[in-house]
Amino acid sequence: MSKSIELARPEIRKLVPYSAASYAEGLTRLNANETPWPAPGTSGSAGLNRYPPEKPDALTAKLADYYGLAADNLLVTRGSSEAIDLLIRSFCSAGKDAIVICPPTFGMYRVYADIQGARVHEIPLEAENDFALDADSIIRNWPADGKLLFICSPNNPTGNSFSTAQINLLATLLSGRAIVVVDAAYAEFGDETQTNDLLQSRDNDNILVLRTLSKAFGLAGARCGALLGPANIVRMISCIMPPYALATPVLETVLSCLTPAARAAVAERCTFIREERARLSEALGGLKGVLRVYPSDANFLLVRFADAARAMQLARSGGVLIRDFSRQIPGCLRITVGTTEENDQLLQSLEEL
Repeated sequence: MSKSIELARPEIRKLVPYSAASYAEGLTRLNANETPWPAPGTSGSAGLNRYPPEKPDALTAKLADYYGLAADNLLVTRGSSEAIDLLIRSFCSAGKDAIVICPPTFGMYRVYADIQGARVHEIPLEAENDFALDADSIIRNWPADGKLLFICSPNNPTGNSFSTAQINLLATLLSGRAIVVVDAAYAEFGDETQTNDLLQSRDNDNILVLRTLSKAFGLAGARCGALLGPANIVRMISCIMPPYALATPVLETVLSCLTPAARAAVAERCTFIREERARLSEALGGLKGVLRVYPSDANFLLVRFADAARAMQLARSGGVLIRDFSRQIPGCLRITVGTTEENDQLLQSLEEL
């Protein structure tokens, strides 16, 4: 039981979830106003005329097993981005509370805060120190209205991870004042053990972790992620989600990707990405127009170019799209690690640098 739930909005703590129609195996379903026939043009076996489970218990159990925790400690969400939205709505009253972010980082933290009417305080990463997390500055400058600290590890777009000890220290120092949210969307490409290490800490009950199947599992189009944390906070946040949130095809697809064979295949692909990441980093570092390739624990590289605009143009002319971050980080582009052939295509397009 986490005492940090007291930081949530009082009206959210009191929220009573919607009670959907219940189902029992083998009984005729005349209690949910469903149409008895499948939609024209669809397969009858798909059963899309019927609502999916109100709560995806089977998927929750499978994901909990994958992440190594109890089902009560996990909420399935539509991508980890939805979990960000749910957290800000749960803990931040409009015009009263705030989140703290450490830029350069994932831009959706600010977007969801703006939608909720929550303020956003920035405590930047140390750009001169390979974008290290400045824990001292976070504590010294912690705002009185701060409710949530978002730490992306590995961080997007810089690719670097932050130590478990540092995150635990921040959680300890912010205990009773704020929730520390660790966005671990890219964990499979780095040190995946951090999720369990953080959540199993006996010292802190104010740490929540976000995971997603969009990256390592290749399910970006399915929109499936998870919020991990203390059971009472997970239960409270689940009240905000609508019933039947996960579509039937999504549930079926994700469950098929959590079999032992599928998980083994994902692990092999992550190993390949790490190997290609190292090869691509070395090759990019050898180009004359590249000033710096930053260390990465993710499936992408942040690269500083002497002329970022020209590098973007050359890549596009070679048939490759890369991401421009030069406004946030001068001269820097973010490059996703692809297949060997795709990476070679990029390198060939940049040879004129």
